[in-house]
Amino acid sequence: MTDRAGAVSGAAGGAAPSLGFTPAYRNYALFVLMLGYSANYVDRQILAVLLEPIKLELGVSDTMLGFLSGITFAIFYATLGVPIAMLADRTNRRNIVAAAITIFSTMTVACGFVTSFAQLALARIGVGIGEAGSSPPSHSMISDMFPPEKRAGAMGIYSLGINIGILIGFLVGGWVSQWYGWRAAFFVVGGPGIVIALLVRFTLKEPSRGHADGASAQQVAAAAPGFMEVWKLLWAQKSFRHIAFGCATAAFSGYAGVTWIPAFLIRSFQMTPGEIGTWLALIIGFVGGAGTYVTG
Repeated sequence: MTDRAGAVSGAAGGAAPSLGFTPAYRNYALFVLMLGYSANYVDRQILAVLLEPIKLELGVSDTMLGFLSGITFAIFYATLGVPIAMLADRTNRRNIVAAAITIFSTMTVACGFVTSFAQLALARIGVGIGEAGSSPPSHSMISDMFPPEKRAGAMGIYSLGINIGILIGFLVGGWVSQWYGWRAAFFVVGGPGIVIALLVRFTLKEPSRGHADGASAQQVAAAAPGFMEVWKLLWAQKSFRHIAFGCATAAFSGYAGVTWIPAFLIRSFQMTPGEIGTWLALIIGFVGGAGTYVTG
């Protein structure tokens, strides 16, 4: 990390050099990565609007549904993100992203074939494993394609994938579930991810590491830190500790609300999955998306 910092400070005038990518390509690559992030959130959130019909068909309790939509996914998503990010520091990030999208999309489709709670839990674990490998390498690629002065805007656009994914997940999942059943909803939202994975693998290029910050790939590779080194560096920064705790608190309440609001509206107000999906898509997708983009 010291070598990289030295290379950055040594860049002429502190300005990032040419990246070797045209603006059109960079925008295209950002768009494709955003599509991958959107598919990530579609497959993650689709379960929320399907909990009630799944409960009725499989005969499971709310506790089991909470376990299914929370712990089974979160444990693997959270713990595997770190080693996959370390792998992305040292290997081809584009291929990791393509493989991750393929895994979580395939496992989402598999959710439509299950006949028991145990099978659905295993499939959702597979979704969590795949989604753990999507974001860290994408963040790294964006950082190497866009110079520092444009990076926040690029990350804001990439992060729109959250709101787009939630919008599609609720809207498509709600109406497809109402018209064709909850199994069909998994098929419809999981299939397009395979196409996105192919776009990532065969149309994106692996950017040179550290190029946007004025560092050579050799310098960055030589400076790739170990886990404990990264942990000590981050924990020593009070701002990081506060941000991490704040994000965890926001996620704790946010995911709980997004997961159980559809079931609450169905049980208490007899709303249909299509109606719920439309309203939540408008509220979280459009309004939330505007906030994400403007903030970036």
